[in-house]
This record gives sequence, structure tokens and C-alpha cells, in this order.
Amino acid sequence: MKLRALAERLQCRLEGDGDLDIVRMSAIDHAGPGDLTFVANPRYIAQLRSTGASAVIVAATLRRPPHLRADCALLRAADPYTAFAQAVRLFAQEAAPRKGIDRLTAVAKDASIGADVAIGPFVAIDSGASIGARTIVYPNVVIGRGARIGDDCVLHSQVAIREGVVIGHRVTIQNGAVVGSDGFGFATQPDGSHLKIPQQADVVIEDDVEIGANTTIDRPAVGETRIRAGTKIDNLVQIGHGVSVGRRVLLASQVGIAGSAVIDDDVVMGGQVGVGGHLRVGRRAVAAGKTVITKSVAPGTFLTGYPGIPNREWRKASVIFRRLPELKKRVEELERLVTQLATKRPRRRAASRRR
Repeated sequence: MKLRALAERLQCRLEGDGDLDIVRMSAIDHAGPGDLTFVANPRYIAQLRSTGASAVIVAATLRRPPHLRADCALLRAADPYTAFAQAVRLFAQEAAPRKGIDRLTAVAKDASIGADVAIGPFVAIDSGASIGARTIVYPNVVIGRGARIGDDCVLHSQVAIREGVVIGHRVTIQNGAVVGSDGFGFATQPDGSHLKIPQQADVVIEDDVEIGANTTIDRPAVGETRIRAGTKIDNLVQIGHGVSVGRRVLLASQVGIAGSAVIDDDVVMGGQVGVGGHLRVGRRAVAAGKTVITKSVAPGTFLTGYPGIPNREWRKASVIFRRLPELKKRVEELERLVTQLATKRPRRRAASRRR
């Protein structure tokens, strides 16, 4: 693709030779002739000194680095990271599976299949299930009884959509994810045994959601588990029964959300964050990696640590934590000095009385 045409499609301001041929996106330290790379973080600007890329996406306000090759073109963007994402989409060459239903797939007679679908081999589609138009289902997917899947969805291999689950439009589910598995619900009996509570209520995944590989989203006994529109979920995330996840939420790998928690819109959680059951995390709250949330969180709060506390407080505390061995020695020395002073005072009083 000519760089001029690429700049127009990305809505970037071009500085340089618009007739350059761009063949792919590449990392800044691996780029060569014909490659387009990007710099969204100032810490990588110095790497432009050695990049072999033909063109670089940079911020609209960035001064041209003096060490950048004279023949390296710039695409100036209001948001370089968004421009990078759009460029990757342009150069992506995913082989779309052939439309139709593979002869090795089992489809119930009363299942509803939309137009222009692509369903691979060894897929099982149970009674009463429905699949929307242009949806792609890769091999070895299981779609349970009465499940409903919208238009333009992509279900990768080994995905399991349990009975009655509702999935909206343009949803992508990565390999091995399970939607609608049983919630962890047991009633402890007097003899110590655990009576299973049937988990038969609803799971709803709204439009434009992405669910990562080997993620599990549980169904509750009553009510519903719901993931709202635009939320993106990483690999190996556990969402418990009856959880409500808001719009545009970002959940990184190994996040665990216990039953009946409420995650409001635009929340961001780093890797391995844990959220206790029946808690509420307010809109636009952020939890850094490995944070454990043990009580409800106000909107806009930035939490870190275990238990999660405001990030600014945690940073101050972490400095003290590193100094604990030194502080312990100082306290012990002060205690020793105080003890010495306390034992000397009675002797001085006794001597003054004798005088």
C-alpha cells in the first residue's frame, strides 16, 4: 500500500515521500524497508535512532527527532496508539474459513442457522440453539440447548457455550473459553457435607465483547450473570455467578471476580486482581496488578496492594516497607536506651536523698 493512501485511511498528516510502498506493520527494533512502525510512549523515541522502518506513526505534536533518518517518513496522529491499532487491522491477513456447514458437524433439526455462516468440523449445535448471520464457528465448539448467538460473532476452537446462554452481536470468544458453566454454589450441611445448589439461571453477553482463552463465566442459581457491551476480557479470567460487569470494562489475565459482585462501567483491572463477593467497584475505578479488593470501591479510585488501598498511599507505604529491617533495628536500639535510662533514674534519686 502506498504511504499516501495509508495516511488518508488512518487520517494522519504525512511528512515525507507518499509514494513509499508499505507492506506490513513491525516493531520499532525489528523494522526494515517497507515497514511501518509507531511510537506512542516517549521512552521509545530514542530507538528511532536505529530503526530501519520506512515510516513511523508519531504524535501530532512531537518534534521531528534530530537523529531520525532523513528518508524516514512520519505519519502524525492525534492518538498514535489508535492509529497503530487501525494500521494493524489494515495489514492483518486472516484466512476466513469457507462459508457453510461442514459435513462433520452435528446440527439439531430445530436449530436456527443464519445466512453466510462458516461452521467448521466437529461442532455440536444442540436443540433450539440459534446462530446469527455471518458468524464463524471453528472446529470442536459446543453450543448448548437453547443458546442464542448473534450476528458477526467468532467462536474459536474448543469454546463451550452452555445451555440457554445469550450472546449478542460481534462477540469474539477465544479458544477454550466456557460461557455458562455452573457457579460455585453449595449449602453446607450439619454433617459437614456440601449440598449443590442447581445453577440454572441466565448468562447474557452483550454486543462487542471479547472473551479471552480459557476464561470462564459462570451462571447463577437465580438472577443472571451479565457482561455489558464493549467489555474486553483477557485470558484465564474467572467471573463468578451473578456478577454484573459494566460497559467498556477491561479485565487483564487471571482476574477473579467472586459471586454477585458489581463492576461498573469503564473499570480497569490489572493482572491477578481479586474482587470479593457482593462488592461494588465504582465507575472508572482502576486496580493495579495483584490488588485484592475486600470492600466496595468508590468511583474513580486507583487501588493497589493487599488489601487494596489508594495507590498514592500504597506508594508511600511501599517505601516504608523496604526500610522495615532498618527501622526495626533503630526501634530496638531506642528501646535499649530507654531501658538504660529507666534503670539509672532510681539510683540518682536514692543518692540525692542520702545527701
